[in-house]
Amino acid sequence: MFGTIRKHQTWLWAIIITLTVISFVIFFSPYSRVQDSARGGRYGSVDGRRVSEEAYGSAQREVYLRYFFSAGKWPDEDARKSGFDPMRETYQWLLLTQKQEDFGVNISADVTAQFARDMLRQFERMGIGSPEVFFKQVLQPRGFRVDDFERFVRHYLGIQELISALGMSGKLVTPDEAKGLYVREHQEISAAAAVFSVSNFLSKVTIVPEALTQFYSNRLSNYRIPERVQVDYVKFNVTNFMAAAEAELSKTNLAEIVESNARRLGTNYYGDAKSPEESKAKIREEIIRSRALMLARKKAADFASPLFDMQPVAPANLQTLAKKEGLTVQSSKPFSREDGPSEIEAGPDFTKIAFSRTAEEPFSTPIPGMDGVYVFAVTKRLASEIPSFEQVKDKVTGDYRYAQGVTLARQAGQAFYPQLTNGLATGKTFDALCKDAQIKPVEIPPFSLSSRTLGEVEERLNLNQVKQLAFSTEPGKASAFQMTADGGVVVFVKAKLPINEEKMKTDLTSFVTYVRQTRQNEAFNDWFRKEAERALRDTPLSQPQQTPNQPTKAPSAPPTAKS
Repeated sequence: MFGTIRKHQTWLWAIIITLTVISFVIFFSPYSRVQDSARGGRYGSVDGRRVSEEAYGSAQREVYLRYFFSAGKWPDEDARKSGFDPMRETYQWLLLTQKQEDFGVNISADVTAQFARDMLRQFERMGIGSPEVFFKQVLQPRGFRVDDFERFVRHYLGIQELISALGMSGKLVTPDEAKGLYVREHQEISAAAAVFSVSNFLSKVTIVPEALTQFYSNRLSNYRIPERVQVDYVKFNVTNFMAAAEAELSKTNLAEIVESNARRLGTNYYGDAKSPEESKAKIREEIIRSRALMLARKKAADFASPLFDMQPVAPANLQTLAKKEGLTVQSSKPFSREDGPSEIEAGPDFTKIAFSRTAEEPFSTPIPGMDGVYVFAVTKRLASEIPSFEQVKDKVTGDYRYAQGVTLARQAGQAFYPQLTNGLATGKTFDALCKDAQIKPVEIPPFSLSSRTLGEVEERLNLNQVKQLAFSTEPGKASAFQMTADGGVVVFVKAKLPINEEKMKTDLTSFVTYVRQTRQNEAFNDWFRKEAERALRDTPLSQPQQTPNQPTKAPSAPPTAKS
């Protein structure tokens, strides 16, 4: 495959969807591996064909690769909480690959290699200048092989062929139908709003001591101090590895990689750069910094390895080993799951791992952060507790004042609505009725169902809520009073504005393409949902402990990284 990839230097096509790879060093963990196969029991059959352990393991590795290229990181506990189910995804992937065989979909080695090359271009700015380096530094530490990546790319392209063929009916959208949809999505509304915000009512709240203590008693859980942990840690600062990283990269085609990324940005500059030269300098600095983080991670791993072997296991072993290695140990302040450590810029992984440690396993594996890599030991756990009223009186007072202010704002909005509707019925204007009620109306810029912002007024109004209220209200009338988190709102629809005919003519061709693509995906997903319900009956997914009837989706494209 390497030879085929090297042979093709031009792009086959542009990969449309993009994502920003936030922290490249998280890809290089030597402590976690994708299992080569699922464990413990039978794998059932997909569409009447029995699933072998080898087939399941291969499909599972492809699913993990798909997640990696889509999300920029390997799936973890947060991914599962967000709905990523490795078993469900694996069986659906098996079904999709079987359907490729059934329909005779065959992707050539040349096409696969070119697309793979395009996918790997996103890593050039991180100093990964060749497929060989990518496989060695990104895939191998996770237990993946070259053929896993090649097979994933081939199957992904095959799925796109299936979507194109089986979703063909969705493309049957006439220009007249598309025009009607365009008008519905893009016709703008002129509207104004009466906003009842808590900020306007806080001064009217009276603090009653008895009510305050009752407020506290009714919301004890809100004031509970959560469980906290305290850690000792050794930090491998990225700045200590910058020189070594720069020296290492100077032996590669670093200048070419920087130029390539700068050309890809075109007239845009990287970050907050003000000139092409500054943009290139920042790109170069990030590449070096990414490599420095990799070196820091390796140094941290070398330090952590003997730490895990020390007996007996005790948090103090971190101090002992660090002293031997001439490293400094620092102590954090107690921190909770929600807030994390205030003095450590290591992201949510640091906190999550800290709370997963036990007396038997007090140490962390190296955790990459914004400014370095950390190895820590949990030294203290503090149980959750409820503070006394006196300890949190100021916070309780603020919360009480806010809650009462919201109530007053909603009461004012509910009282204003009948006055508004009665006044409009007698011919009075919205502005006049607001003036009578001493309310300053908020003028909303013209918007449509396709609008993505309300401009400056979005600080006071929720876009989706305004759309829902306005497009369900006739011109010349007001919506019902709608409660919001900080009070409430009434939207008055002045008029539906004429569609911009010239803009519609310009946009219609691309809009038709968009509608057809959307319909195609919907048609494919509908087909696949029905197939999955039938073909996956004899798999562990059908067991009671699984969550049935979860919607199935066509796999999303593996995107490239924004420069």
